Amino acid sequence: MKPKVAIIIERADAALGGAERSVLEMAEALADLDLDVHILAAKGCVESGNTHIMFPGAPAGRTGLRIFAQVLRKHLEENHYDIIHSVLPFDFTDIYQPRGGTYAESIIRNTASYRTKLAGYWKRATSLVNLRRTALLRAERNLSAMRDGPAIVAISQYVAEQFKKHYDVEASRITVIPNGVKISEPDTEQVGRLRIKIFSNLGIKIADNPAMFLFAANNFRLKGLGCLIEALKLVSAKPAFLIVVGSDKTGTYKRLAEKLNIGNRVIFLGELPCITGVLAIADAAVLPTFYDPCSRFILEALVSGKPVITTKFNGAGEQFTDNRHGRIIDRPDNITALAEALAFFTDPANIRKASQAIKQDNIKEHISISRVAGQLKSLYATLLDKRKRK
Repeated sequence: MKPKVAIIIERADAALGGAERSVLEMAEALADLDLDVHILAAKGCVESGNTHIMFPGAPAGRTGLRIFAQVLRKHLEENHYDIIHSVLPFDFTDIYQPRGGTYAESIIRNTASYRTKLAGYWKRATSLVNLRRTALLRAERNLSAMRDGPAIVAISQYVAEQFKKHYDVEASRITVIPNGVKISEPDTEQVGRLRIKIFSNLGIKIADNPAMFLFAANNFRLKGLGCLIEALKLVSAKPAFLIVVGSDKTGTYKRLAEKLNIGNRVIFLGELPCITGVLAIADAAVLPTFYDPCSRFILEALVSGKPVITTKFNGAGEQFTDNRHGRIIDRPDNITALAEALAFFTDPANIRKASQAIKQDNIKEHISISRVAGQLKSLYATLLDKRKRK
C-alpha cells in the first residue's frame, strides 16, 4: 500500500508563484514516486480528490494560524496520513519545511533592505505590530524548542544556519534538501513575439547585439532592484539593458532610472505566467537580493543555461560555483561589485563560457524537482522506520 502523505500549505494556487508553485510541483514529483500525496490548504482554486480546501468559498485574504490549526486537527482526526509535512509552523506535524526561511531572519533582512537608517529602524521597531507575523514567529520558535518536535527540512544550508543561530536547533534535527524546480522548455513562438516586443519598446535591434539582463521578483525593494538600476548606470562599455518582470509597483524604479538617465535601458513587463520565455531572451539573470532562502528565479535561470548574478543572502548561491556559473556578491548595495559583475557578462565570450560550464557540470539535473522528491521520500522512509521501532 502506498504511503499516504499530507502536505499543508496556506494557499493551493500555482498562479501565485514562489512557495505555492514550489509546493505543488513538489507534490506532483512525490506522486510520481508512488506516494499517495494530498494537499491540505486553507484556500485554493479547486478542490479535487487529492486537494482538500479547509475553507471553501472563504473571502480573499490570509487565514489566521490558530483557526487553520483547529480545522486541520479535526481533518487529521478523521483522516489517516502516514506523514504530515507542513510549510507552516504547526507542532503536530512530522516535518516542518519553511519555504521562506525562518521568520526571525526574514524580519532582520527585510529591515536591511530599507537603505536609509531611519526607515530601517522604524521597520524593525514596528515589525512585531504585524500580528500574523508575530504569531508565525512565536509558533516557529516554540516548534524549534520542542525536544521531540517535527523534523526540520531546510531548502538551503543558509536556512539551516538560521535555525541554529536564532533558535539553537541541533544540527541532527535539520535535514538540508536544496530547493529544486520543474524543468520545462520555452514556447519558441512565444519567445519570438516577446523578443520583438522587448526590442521594439527599447528601440534596439537584434543586430546591435545588446547585453540583456533579466530581473524577476514580486518584492522589488527586498530583491534589490534599486541597487541593480544604480549598478546598470555604471555599465557603459557595451549597450546593456534590463528586463524587469514582477507584480510590484514600478513608479519608484521608473523614476530612479529616469533620474540616472537610463530610462531607455529598462523595460517593465509586469507579471508573466511563465518565466522560461523571457529567460530565453536574456543573456544573464540578476537578483541582487537582500534576502532569499533559495530563489526559484535563479534556479530556473541555471536550468535554462543562463549565467546568474546574486548575493550571499540567497541560498540558491549554494547550487552553483562562483566565478564559474555566475557571480555572488557580498551585499546588494555594493554597487561597484554589482556593476563589475554586470559588465563581465556583457562580454559574449564570458556568457558562453559560463553557459558551457553550467551544461558540463549537469546543473540542470542537480536542480531538478525530481531530485528533491527523491530526497524527501528517503526522509519519509527514515521517519516511518523510526516510528515502527518505538
